[in-house]
Amino acid sequence: MKTETLRKYELMIVVDAKLANEERETVRREATEIVTKADGKVLNSQVWLEKQKFSFSIKKCAEGTYYLINFEGEGAAIAPIRSNLKLNERILRFVVTKIG
Repeated sequence: MKTETLRKYELMIVVDAKLANEERETVRREATEIVTKADGKVLNSQVWLEKQKFSFSIKKCAEGTYYLINFEGEGAAIAPIRSNLKLNERILRFVVTKIG
């Protein structure tokens, strides 16, 4: 039986900056839970940019807060993470990047 090695990934999510602090933190927690449920291990979760103005509107929002989540996981876990993040309407944009 072949097992996949754990790789390091970065997940960047963008949340509407007009949401209350508690609601933005809830969205960040939900994103980390999505990673954990896909057998990922969250290494770090932090605010990357607060109230950054967009060059164009995203889902009728002019500015957003960026969160950076570093995690380890198998390559097969990325597809379920992406599909679950798409279901969260409070996440304006996200990107998952392999870093290791």
